Amino acid sequence: MTNKYNNVYINTVSTVVGPFEHEGPLSKRFDRYYKDLYMNERTFESAEVHLMQESIDILLDKLNKKSKDIDLLIAGDLQNQITASCYSALKYNIPFLGVYSACATNTEALIIASNMIDSKKIKNSIVSVSSHNMVSERQFRNPTEYGAPKPMSSTFTATGGAACYLSNQGDIKIDSSTIGTVVDMDQNDPNNMGACMAAAAAKTIYEHLKNLKRDASYYNLILTGDLGKYGKEILIEYMMKEYHIDISKNYNDCGLMLYDTDTQKEIHAGGSGPVCSALVMYGDIIPKLKNNKLKKVLYVATGALFSPTLVFQKENILSIAHAISLEAK
Repeated sequence: MTNKYNNVYINTVSTVVGPFEHEGPLSKRFDRYYKDLYMNERTFESAEVHLMQESIDILLDKLNKKSKDIDLLIAGDLQNQITASCYSALKYNIPFLGVYSACATNTEALIIASNMIDSKKIKNSIVSVSSHNMVSERQFRNPTEYGAPKPMSSTFTATGGAACYLSNQGDIKIDSSTIGTVVDMDQNDPNNMGACMAAAAAKTIYEHLKNLKRDASYYNLILTGDLGKYGKEILIEYMMKEYHIDISKNYNDCGLMLYDTDTQKEIHAGGSGPVCSALVMYGDIIPKLKNNKLKKVLYVATGALFSPTLVFQKENILSIAHAISLEAK
């Protein structure tokens, strides 16, 4: 499903990151960072709530607005029952929608907000996502304290909070969106997310271009999040083989942009988590659109839809991808 929008814009964003993200190549692009993973909180779960709330606080300060000025808060994360978002929302008393599409959560939230603004149901919305490496690792794989070795195909859940403000006026136009469908590529390895999600990204990119009658070259940049090193290679090959579309000249992946995988060895194949692509988009891509270094960007966030229980039961890991088309004003 692809929708065109008339007057939906992003004009203000905010980002807060942990130590690994601060050590990466985009370190100077973020609003705030922490040197440890606790963020002055008692637990990692509370630290993630802190990250999301701080990103929203920074955003409100930039906007010079209060909670009462916001019509809707849409947020999501990876904690069970998206509790980081729910506990964060408690602080603001803003009408709240919690959403989940794993690492594709940010684009899902942006699509919902865009549709409601475009249809004039609301005037503005804050969209926020978070993830925390230590929380996600013990929830979906093994606690890092176990010291279990990881294959090179594994990705590294990003730690951070990110937020953006959408309204009917601003600098960066949300031109259109494409809602993806659930895909099963017969993959069941939780340490190879790129292989699980690449086909979902390919299908959504294809549907987006077909529905809008556009060529891949229409965009200065097609950006996925987060396939990592091996998923990126699979996507380029899959797009050519399945859809006869070459994206190799204007394509990159957020999981490879957030970290330096050559020097940050613990990252392995790249970054992941809902906040990974949001940090790259809000910290790097949105400023480039504002400065006209980029004109048109297709942002395709990908999510692996699974639980540890289903993995233990040898079920396949499903995936989905949602796309947002952004254009400089």
